[in-house]
Amino acid sequence: MASRRISGRLPPDVNRILYVRNLPFKITPEELYDIFGKYGPVLQIRLGEAPDTKGTAFVIYEDIFDAKNACEHLSGFNVGNRYLIVLYHKPVQMLKKMDPEKRQERIDRLKHRFGVEGLGAVQG
Repeated sequence: MASRRISGRLPPDVNRILYVRNLPFKITPEELYDIFGKYGPVLQIRLGEAPDTKGTAFVIYEDIFDAKNACEHLSGFNVGNRYLIVLYHKPVQMLKKMDPEKRQERIDRLKHRFGVEGLGAVQG
């Protein structure tokens, strides 16, 4: 692994989390582990199950270089007569795409869940 790190700096958008689109709806997490595990140890796979996330998944690698290798090799890979779209996860860009009303609802739910409702500014 050390020899791979000598090659220099990675582009800023490269990270350990891959966002996968265009998956067959009936693919299982085990099948995804088989496909993505060939490029290195996978920590977690989150398969989209809601109607608006079906056919997508997040794949989290232990090592950033394994994620980079998988992204390069699996983009365009044919699975179940569908060509995978593999991208690096960009959380800021995903939030920008979210509808402002949905975003506010999500923030309100998280505030309620973690008990931070009605908290004002911190006084010093």
